[in-house]
Amino acid sequence: MSLSDSDIQRVARLALDEDLAGGVDVTTESTVDPESHGSADFVAREGGVVAGIPVAAAIVELRFGGAGTVKPLVEDGAEIVAGDVVLTITGPTREILTAERSALNLLCHLSGIATTTAHWVEAVKGTGAVIRDTRKTMPGLRALEKYAVRRGGGQNHRRGLADQALIKDNHVIAAGGVTAALAAVRARYPELICEVECDTVAQVAEAVAAGARLVLLDNMEIPQLVESVRIARAKNVRTEASGGFGLDRARAVAETGVDFLSVGALTHSAAALDIGLDLR
Repeated sequence: MSLSDSDIQRVARLALDEDLAGGVDVTTESTVDPESHGSADFVAREGGVVAGIPVAAAIVELRFGGAGTVKPLVEDGAEIVAGDVVLTITGPTREILTAERSALNLLCHLSGIATTTAHWVEAVKGTGAVIRDTRKTMPGLRALEKYAVRRGGGQNHRRGLADQALIKDNHVIAAGGVTAALAAVRARYPELICEVECDTVAQVAEAVAAGARLVLLDNMEIPQLVESVRIARAKNVRTEASGGFGLDRARAVAETGVDFLSVGALTHSAAALDIGLDLR
């Protein structure tokens, strides 16, 4: 469930480098006494599921350089309400204000993903279906965004193109059909999980007959999903629904019996959770 320290430090440094590309925070340097020390709280303005506290803490610690303290008050994955303090910091006031926006950007973004994921997980609760993410992430932030999905109760799909094979419609066209594409992947990478995207019930039947162990049911209506699941289950093939549904239809899709719901919106459309920093 945890993030690697290398991922945290890489993104923390990138965030600060971006903000300080000019070498200095001109507003803070102008308005804050260099000898000033203070404390500040990261305070939730709305309820949700928090994620990214270690990243926000790392950004502040980089600016403090050992001259201050950072104290998380909750753990990632915790449900918070408006007014909750999730992180408190004490140190040079200039460094607090310089780190503020970089830390909040990532904390709010990742908490938004965790919160969105939790809504989807709640929507399908009791059906047996699992909410999964996709590769629809921002460059450089995939490890953090997928971590936030896990903190929200979801599951990660593949992290990159080498983790497992996913035969999509364009691969099918290029290979000359579902059966040919599946055979080609198996011949080259027999050790990998191979998932086959299917747009029609007929393609599902072909993929199952060809030996697929997991089929992606793309943009199918409920009756098609029900029939596809029936065909797949007869051969112990798992199913994953993707596309064509929002949160309002998540439960109806899950009740067709699919094993997974693949949701790009967890990462590409999640609204940031409103968290602010209050200087004391």
